[in-house]
Amino acid sequence: MTPSPSAIATRRRAFRELHAAGCFVIPNPWDAGSARYLASLGFRALATTSAGFAWSRAQPDGAMSREAVLAHLREMVAATDLPVNADFESGYGATPEDVAQSVRLAVDTGVAGLSIEDATGDAADPIHGLDMAVARLRAAREAIAAAGGDTLLVGRAENYLHGRPDLADTIARLRAYAEAGADCLYAPGIRTREDIAAVVAAVAPKPVNLLVGWPSDLSLADIAALGVRRVSVGGALARSAWGGFMRAAQSLAQDGTFDGFAGAAGGAELNAVFR
Repeated sequence: MTPSPSAIATRRRAFRELHAAGCFVIPNPWDAGSARYLASLGFRALATTSAGFAWSRAQPDGAMSREAVLAHLREMVAATDLPVNADFESGYGATPEDVAQSVRLAVDTGVAGLSIEDATGDAADPIHGLDMAVARLRAAREAIAAAGGDTLLVGRAENYLHGRPDLADTIARLRAYAEAGADCLYAPGIRTREDIAAVVAAVAPKPVNLLVGWPSDLSLADIAALGVRRVSVGGALARSAWGGFMRAAQSLAQDGTFDGFAGAAGGAELNAVFR
């Protein structure tokens, strides 16, 4: 069921309050079922994953159209009572005007937050120049303001995901995105305590999102102690699900064995979640 405007406003307010109340985990479901299960575990907010959604539609990450993503966002917002942060990739447009139009459409889906990347999608020149990146982020901020201003905006610096592990440039970008109106800052790919602490200090008091999509020697308590306000997992839950499925399917196809079903969730347990 599509939530009412008052319910959407309540979710957005709760989402902003989470960012001011310490460190929280915002896991990334890829469909309504995975969203509903995560809600049943007590998480207080969810974030979409562009990769997980694309894989569920037999597409690589980055290949989904704006229209498909908007439909997915509406489905995810309706799936639970939790605030949803949209992985809105690079805003589905090259120019600031295109980004503004896309953001207006995303806000209309009822998401509580959305992120805009500074990646270009061009492997030969993967990161927007700073001036253009700031202009695109500012356009997103203005579009949100025109829609009422209560949707949280996340500015993403993508250097580390595109072979550019330049901490100084990443910090400069995050600071510029904060000045352009980002409410939360995110540099996916940073991993060390030193880099995480440097990013947190550079953009304080604005909150920082940390991506942890791999086994890490950092616990949630360690991450909180570094000053991070929220932790997302990107496509890691979807990859974990695909890993189990692929192992089971490969054992059937290659060996004719059923060992891959060990550890599978029970039908009764799943029915109880969704009943």
